[in-house]
Amino acid sequence: MEKGIRTAAVVGLLLLLAACARAAPEAVEHAENTPNFLHGLWHGFIFPFSWIGSLFRPDIAVYAVPNNGGWYDFGFFLGVTVLGGGSWFSSKKSRRD
Repeated sequence: MEKGIRTAAVVGLLLLLAACARAAPEAVEHAENTPNFLHGLWHGFIFPFSWIGSLFRPDIAVYAVPNNGGWYDFGFFLGVTVLGGGSWFSSKKSRRD
């Protein structure tokens, strides 16, 4: 029972923290050269390298702002999880068992 209460408390705190997040509509653009889904996919794929580079150089960004919103975010998510090896490593681990 104690584990269930602890889990509920953690989930509640995470939801409370997420409620503080603010969307920035001024960061979403729809210009012709605004980063889109494919840019998000690429940025997600190169995320580990971008992150390491951003530690040493302030002009390297991990995430493109402004971007075109949801489609860029979806591409970034796919790039990080699928192309970045997230699902491959977990599936390889389960195949060895």
